[in-house]
Amino acid sequence: MIPSPRRHRLAAAASLVLLACAAHVHAQSSDPAAPDSPAPIIERSAPPKPATPASPQPAKPPTRTAPAKPAAAAAAADPAPQPSALSADMFYEILMGELSARSGDPGSGYQYVLDAARRLRDGKLFQRAIEIALQSRSGDAALAAARAWQDTVPNSRDARRFELQILILLNRIGDTTELLRAEIAASPQVERPLLMAVIARNYSRATDKKLAASVVEQALVDEFKNPATAGMAWATVGRLRLNAGDNSGALEAARKGQQADPASDAPPALALELIDPGQPLAEPIVTRYLAGNPKASPELRVAYSRVLVENRRYAEASSQLQSLTVARPELAEPWLLLGSLQAQARQDAAAETSLKRYLELASSQPAAAAQAEAGDRNRGVTQAYLLLSQLAERRKDFTGAERWLARIDNTDDLVIAQTRRAGLLARQGKLPQARELVRGLPERTPEDKKQKFLAEVQLLRDAKQFQAAYDMLAQASAAAPDDTDLVYDQAMMAEKLDRLDEMERLLRRLMQLKPENQNAYNALGYSFADRKIRLEEARTLIQKAVQLAPEDPFIADSLGWVEFRLGNTAEAIRILEAAYKTRPDPEIGAHFGEVLWSIGQKDRAVTIWKEALLSDADNETLQETLKRLRVKP
Repeated sequence: MIPSPRRHRLAAAASLVLLACAAHVHAQSSDPAAPDSPAPIIERSAPPKPATPASPQPAKPPTRTAPAKPAAAAAAADPAPQPSALSADMFYEILMGELSARSGDPGSGYQYVLDAARRLRDGKLFQRAIEIALQSRSGDAALAAARAWQDTVPNSRDARRFELQILILLNRIGDTTELLRAEIAASPQVERPLLMAVIARNYSRATDKKLAASVVEQALVDEFKNPATAGMAWATVGRLRLNAGDNSGALEAARKGQQADPASDAPPALALELIDPGQPLAEPIVTRYLAGNPKASPELRVAYSRVLVENRRYAEASSQLQSLTVARPELAEPWLLLGSLQAQARQDAAAETSLKRYLELASSQPAAAAQAEAGDRNRGVTQAYLLLSQLAERRKDFTGAERWLARIDNTDDLVIAQTRRAGLLARQGKLPQARELVRGLPERTPEDKKQKFLAEVQLLRDAKQFQAAYDMLAQASAAAPDDTDLVYDQAMMAEKLDRLDEMERLLRRLMQLKPENQNAYNALGYSFADRKIRLEEARTLIQKAVQLAPEDPFIADSLGWVEFRLGNTAEAIRILEAAYKTRPDPEIGAHFGEVLWSIGQKDRAVTIWKEALLSDADNETLQETLKRLRVKP
């Protein structure tokens, strides 16, 4: 006989209830007030698998057995099964709850299951009632079930965690203070770091972010007094303040956290995110932690090095990375970053050593770790191969450069490798072959096509084939006259050809197409200033660019340069010094150094030029400045 659909549903529900019963019997033998998870997180538990009946085993020949255990010991080792508290009525009630929940009546299903949970004092059933309520988008019902669980099993941490999480989901942040404080107090010390991270993540989702930070601060009041947790606690509050846009408050929390626990890495990790010219007190928190601390987190030192690189403070970044490679030579990433900086500073032998060391360490990673971090590792290895190829190219070892490129087998990086191969060919005077190689690259998307075009233009620019590059850009711009990127690039090629009228025409067209494009105003104004022509107009153009992008240090550099050309040396120094401090770029350094040189501050000028050479020894503006002033730093 084929069972009816209703019988199918009844059978399925009966199976579910039997599974719930099995979970209930198991729960009776465990401590419901001591869950495994340290954080207030709702997780949907998979139902336990039904026990598999034992298969009949063939009879075995008699073997020598150990002496029989005493009866008392045997009883203790193999206790008699206890009868379940589940009656037939209770079984029916749970069955009806599951059937109702699965048949489009979650309200009745919730009530059946919640009633059974109360009567059986069963955490699994309370959790199921919460799940039914949440699935039917009834947050208030879920909260009522969690609170009923708390009332029924007062010592259950699971009940408190569910109530806490539901209140956060309902955005009732103000009601969570005491619950959160109780949860923190009940957590073992070893679980506190994970708990703090979960608190910061969960409360950051609140709508009223300032209230969330305030509530967490109140809940952590006891942790601030505990030297073992004060650093983490203040960092947690700081992250929530930062999430609320209160950078000053976040910095204050990081400062208090470090005062309470100088060895904790949580306050400096927070301060690292606050490093900015407008927050000068953030960086000292990081440097105090790292200075003379052999147990300092290597991840934090690497992150700090990256921040230094972003701010063009290459010498300081190299110093941090060298310290780390000495203290922890087995870590791969610091060798890659150090090698990159050494290559940039033209320390080619040291760079090659560092990069090869990185490749050795990356290839010797355990398989599990390598698989978990496959993406980062592949990118790192590709970067190392590209840098080693660049080092070989510098010493004109083109065969060696090609060998390093040939090792790149990651399909996502093949375009980069081919573009670099084209550059190698161009360097050897094989520009036609280089252009053909770029043209042969695949075009999977319109962006791929554009990148191929720009790569070919770059080949021509590097080979100083400015007319050919201009012609390509002019043809492309004619086909897409409103593409502002093409108009700008064509204008820059016209400037290289000293066709100033054409450059001005193109840049003014760009201003019409995109009036908010600060680069158009800046490029035209800087071009006038650099040639010492139309200086008042140049200043007006650059001031317009400053209005559009007041925080751009390169535009500030242009303004400082035009002030210098106008004879306003003191104003030029003020502007250029601030721009160089914000972004120590070699071109800004070239201009700043020249202004200082002009007023006799030659030692300071040479110091700045040396820093700029470490950043990019091939910078055209820097090299032209040094050559014109006949300076060899």
